[in-house]
Amino acid sequence: MKNNEILTVVAAELAGDYKLQLTFNNGEVRVVDFVPLMQKGICKKLQDKDYFRSFKLDPFTVDWNNEIGFAPEFLYEIGVFPSNEDSMPFMAAEEQQPYGK
Repeated sequence: MKNNEILTVVAAELAGDYKLQLTFNNGEVRVVDFVPLMQKGICKKLQDKDYFRSFKLDPFTVDWNNEIGFAPEFLYEIGVFPSNEDSMPFMAAEEQQPYGK
């Protein structure tokens, strides 16, 4: 990514009840826990699991029904590198078979 290029979210996957694994256009992946962000104002809507899971990608970031969105730079800053546990999206992990099957 060039220094003058705008940071964007290019992929988002559910990584827990209120976590998203985000891939940025610089190739880096971060896991963002949204629980601390959903305590005030319109962000309280994210407490509804069905609403939280209804996220979409707009051209720059993650968006909920054109009501809630966060700057990609902010998400990048508060996100953490995925641990081995977080490196696999939550939805995919549910579908895995037990080891040896």
